[in-house]
Amino acid sequence: MSENQNLLAEQRRTLILDEVRRRGGVRVNELTRRLGVSDMTVRRDLDALARQGVLEKVHGGAVPVVEASTHEPGFEAKSGLELSAKEDIARAAAELVPPGAAIALSGGTTTFALAHRLTDVPDLTVVTNSVRVADVFHAAQRSSGSRQGAATVVLTGGVRTPSDSLVGPVADQAIAALHFDLLFLGVHGISVEAGLSTPNLAEAETNRRLVQSARRVVVVADHTKWGTVGLSSFASLEQVDTLVTDAGLTAEARAEVSEHLRRLVVAGESEQPEQPEDDRAEDADA
Repeated sequence: MSENQNLLAEQRRTLILDEVRRRGGVRVNELTRRLGVSDMTVRRDLDALARQGVLEKVHGGAVPVVEASTHEPGFEAKSGLELSAKEDIARAAAELVPPGAAIALSGGTTTFALAHRLTDVPDLTVVTNSVRVADVFHAAQRSSGSRQGAATVVLTGGVRTPSDSLVGPVADQAIAALHFDLLFLGVHGISVEAGLSTPNLAEAETNRRLVQSARRVVVVADHTKWGTVGLSSFASLEQVDTLVTDAGLTAEARAEVSEHLRRLVVAGESEQPEQPEDDRAEDADA
């Protein structure tokens, strides 16, 4: 971490959290030196991160929170994390959406950021099980009146989760009867072994239905999701066409992703060439 007195609070806290996760803990006096800010500023940042439940304050510093595979943070807690990365990912993912497409957006704070980027794309049909995502499009329609080309939004119904997704039999039945060109899927965790996973069993089943109903699956996930494993897996990496992530994803993780996915998009960087289907099949057989 470089010393910079002009870092925004969000940038400082992202750097602090990355350092805590990478090293397994940090001390306040180390952070003051590296960030070039006061002891009080660091302590305020640690307090804010502790309130979000992403680290634990200890005497003189902080350590990571070891979460159970069943732990599911609420939408508000997740919305304050990796804000810049989510905006970068949303911007890159929006470029994949052509006018007139039928798309689906799952629940999550990254898909919520993406929804804001899609309100001006004409003639979309948007299927979502996210109350928050639906509200973005409805608010855009109210503010612009009866604008020609405004999105048609289909909200699945279902039982609400802590992350404001709608899941369960009602949502599953609605999704199973639909077919969409693109699915943009937010995830709790992604790894080679577990694939895509979530701590919520009902949400896992609803996400399976979303994947089955999509012609192409695009996962939108910042680098902190890599290596995280929730209670229930709902898709393998081979079922994903594209991962859109941020520049924080390590070189090692990028290499692993590229072995299993056809396309990796790192927001703000030149895109890697798409891997042909036969090459992926050979990798799987190796």
